[in-house]
Amino acid sequence: MANLDFKEQSYTAHEQHYQGNEKVFRRLENKDSIDFWRHERMYKTLAPFITDKNDSWLTVGDGIGTDANWLQDQGLNVVASDISEVVLTKAFEKGFVNKFSKENAEHLSFDDQSFDYIFCKEAYHHFPRPYLALYEMIRVSTKAVILIEPEDIGIQMSFIVFIKNILDRISPTLINKVWKNRFSFEEVGNYVYKISERELEKVAMGINLPCIAFKGINDYYTNSLDLSQPTSNKKILNKVKAKIRTKNVLCKLGLIPYQLKTCVVFKTTPTPEVKAKMQEQGFKFVEMARNPYLK
Repeated sequence: MANLDFKEQSYTAHEQHYQGNEKVFRRLENKDSIDFWRHERMYKTLAPFITDKNDSWLTVGDGIGTDANWLQDQGLNVVASDISEVVLTKAFEKGFVNKFSKENAEHLSFDDQSFDYIFCKEAYHHFPRPYLALYEMIRVSTKAVILIEPEDIGIQMSFIVFIKNILDRISPTLINKVWKNRFSFEEVGNYVYKISERELEKVAMGINLPCIAFKGINDYYTNSLDLSQPTSNKKILNKVKAKIRTKNVLCKLGLIPYQLKTCVVFKTTPTPEVKAKMQEQGFKFVEMARNPYLK
């Protein structure tokens, strides 16, 4: 019963998160800002999947409609969804989103295979039971579910695993001195449920899906810089770019994992056109072994 109470408490906190925030639409109203530039870098990893303008899209956990708004700008048919309809209603009234729906990610109201693509950006890690949400997103999609989420270094970074295995022999809490954000929480009340390639591979294998794909991306955010400034402010923009470049070099050397990852769980094998565009963008494409016992 306690777990059920906590789940409801978590979703209630998220439902009320944007209420009273007067600056909630600042990113949508200021698309020449460094903040918007940061997020558009992530959105551009979706380019390989924007090949057919007749495809339908659903955004999940799209608090203010930013994700749907960007997809609409690409000429796509999109429904924005979030656990709260308060801000999405205003986004609709302001013309930022064309369609929206109040949805709990664990219990999407749509029929099976209602949308071609499901897109969930930096919301999955807010969910108290994210796997339930992922299976729901898979259920209502026909082509793929696309997540952009922070990466779990505790799985993806072998050095952390190596150190943890050694320190665990002494005490299971010693690793906390090295891995400072092992238990990380956000002010809205959620544990930051980071993602890994291996976990999504297991999801795909468990339900006999054909393939998955990944692309790493780094970002930089700090309260010490005013990221609402326009991209013409080269002093701030160059500082952000320099931080991202440094992370990119360390990632290419294999010293650290990427901060974020675009993860694609395919329900059907993508077309050669989509695969070619993914390759151009540097996606890692992984075909799953097929279950030999269940045809």
